[in-house]
Amino acid sequence: MELQEQRQGNTAVVEAVSDRQLSEVKGMVYMAKQFPRDENRAIQRILKSCERASLAERATYEYPRGGTKVTGPSIRLAEAIAQHWGNIDFGIVELEQKDGESTVMAYAWDLESNTRQTKIFNVAHVRERRRGSVKLTEPRDIYELVANMGARRLRACILGVVPGDVVDLAVEKCEEVLSGNLGDNLGDVINKMISAFKKEYGVTQKQLEDLVGCKASAFSPNDITRLRGVFGSLRDGMASVEDHFGGSSKKEADKSPFDDTDDLPEGLK
Repeated sequence: MELQEQRQGNTAVVEAVSDRQLSEVKGMVYMAKQFPRDENRAIQRILKSCERASLAERATYEYPRGGTKVTGPSIRLAEAIAQHWGNIDFGIVELEQKDGESTVMAYAWDLESNTRQTKIFNVAHVRERRRGSVKLTEPRDIYELVANMGARRLRACILGVVPGDVVDLAVEKCEEVLSGNLGDNLGDVINKMISAFKKEYGVTQKQLEDLVGCKASAFSPNDITRLRGVFGSLRDGMASVEDHFGGSSKKEADKSPFDDTDDLPEGLK
């Protein structure tokens, strides 16, 4: 009798939660229909946010693949675009956690057009290091791993519901801002960038020069923008030091390749 009552109580709780979530979704859709986005104003807000140097510096990534370079907007830029585009629900949800892994869903939903992108994936509670794998047991470590692993999927979901030309405009604006901010201090920026790569990833000046194809003293604003993209890909876990430079980083052993929680180093500000 008690077991039956307990089951009935659990069913009632689940139904109550489901009803509340359904009401929330209906409310969100209703508000989106009542207050549709003004696309021109939304684009202006996006471009305005891209004028912030702190966002522009983290707006893109770059990594090599098959002899070519892959570039694109970072998760930070994707989030900013979604926020200003408006009427988009997006996030990362842990669906289940058992047997040392989490089942996770990343999603983005345009509430106006009912366009939705969803990616479901598993995250083993393990951090890969050069010295071997480390099993994670602390809730905070697991949470951070799930969040970092979910960032790239969330980025893909957001970019799947926002018009591509809007994303291209944002990337172009960020590149324009970066070039303008260099000004007459190009030499100082180059030195700080070299120091940042060395400090964070053990990458030497010669490795940077080999990647760009000229001496550091001859780096152009476009080269600086490119190297910032490389730095961003290392920071966001899109690629490793070995992918870019053919070597291994002294810090890879102590840092998760998907760690995106640190602030941008001073050398790239």
